Order: sequence, then structure tokens, then C-alpha cells
Amino acid sequence: MEVRYIRGPEKPAPLVFLHEGLGSVAMWQGRSGDWPAQVCQATGRAGWVYSRPGYGQSASIPDVRGTGRLKPDYMHREAWDQLPVLLKDWRVQRPVLVGHSDGGTIALLHAARFAVTACVVMAPHLMVEEMTLRAIETAKKAYEEGDLRQKLMRYHADVDSAFWQWNDVWLSKVFRSFDIREECKNITAPVLAIQGANDAYGSLRHLNELITAGTVSRHVLPDCGHSPHKDQAQQSLELLVECLKDCD
Repeated sequence: MEVRYIRGPEKPAPLVFLHEGLGSVAMWQGRSGDWPAQVCQATGRAGWVYSRPGYGQSASIPDVRGTGRLKPDYMHREAWDQLPVLLKDWRVQRPVLVGHSDGGTIALLHAARFAVTACVVMAPHLMVEEMTLRAIETAKKAYEEGDLRQKLMRYHADVDSAFWQWNDVWLSKVFRSFDIREECKNITAPVLAIQGANDAYGSLRHLNELITAGTVSRHVLPDCGHSPHKDQAQQSLELLVECLKDCD
């Protein structure tokens, strides 16, 4: 597994970055530079960044499109089975989870069952919307007929493993019922939820319908698409710093 550790003090709790559905360690980089490192420096925390299996430089998934590979609960399993093992290996307790898109969903699911210091989510998916499926269909066409595959090859050792494990599941009939709104009601840690006003992959329902047992701070960023940490890097950083100043 590809893992990057950003050095910092043992306390306060470290940041753990959870990437999007087509993301990786390298794809956290944006126009503003090394965003995870900037967040760690600004908050005075260490950080962990990793690529899930089949993404980035992590081991690929053999026969990713084979029979039985479609797992509609893949984000639940990542949040409840895989992430706890990683945190134990890293000796991390009560992390600050920073998740983007699918990673935001994974962060919320983990926080619903496990103790975290805070949960920062950017463009998380709480349910399946038609606009999301249309955007994913467009991505499929760009991958098969355009230059998206070539672009993604810069970030993934096995680009087909990365793309199809995401695209096939989202466009499957069995995934239409995906909905984590009930699980989110079990979250007691503070949540910072950020979404771009021009997000093509989801409406503001995901922010508005995010109800937890704790506090939720919601922010819609103008001139921003699906990736707040890239489109509005500084504002996203400032919101995160503000959210964490009273944590721990």
C-alpha cells in the first residue's frame, strides 16, 4: 500500500486524508501545491495520506471487472474494516479525518462507529442522485473515447483498476439504493462539511441533509466545483483551521 507520512508532533491528533473515487496520494496535489502538507503545517499536526487498493501506487485489484467484483458496500467496508486496521498499524487514535468525495463518505461512515477528533468532508456522497450518475456516465465516455485514461495514468500504476472499480459500482443497478443518512445520525464528533456551488457530482442536498448527533458546520464555496481543496484551496484551508482550533 502506498502511504505517505507527514511529520508532526505526537499531539494533537494527526490528520488522515481519504481520497476521492479516482484519487490517490499524488492527486491531493493542486494548483496551490502540496495541500495536505499545508494543512498539517497550518494546524500543527502530523498527517497520513494513503492510496486505497487499486489506486495510486498501491497494489492493483486483479480482474477488477470480473464476476463478483461489484461491491455496493465498498465504502462501508473501507470505513469499518480497512481503515481501523490502518489506524492501528499507525498507532493513531481519534484522528482528524479529511475526506474528499468518496473519501468524505468513508470519513462519515467511520466517524459513525469509531471515535474521531473531528470529521472534515468535502463534497461527500450521502445518497445517489441522477446528476451524479450523469456525471459518472460522462466520465466513462471520456475514459473510453477521450483522453481521461491518459491523464489518469500519471496518478495510478494500474489505471484500469482505479477507474473501473469506481465507475462500474456507481453505475450498477444495485448501487441505486446507497444511502448513509441514517448512519450519519450516530456521529458525535464535530463535522465540517464543504461543497462547491458548481459541483457537477452532487447537489447541496448532501450538505443540507447531513444530520448528526453533534455539530455540523456547512459551507458552500462560490466559483468551486467538485474539489474545494483545489478550486478554493486557501478558503478550504482556513475553514479547516478554524474548525480544529478548539478540538483536542
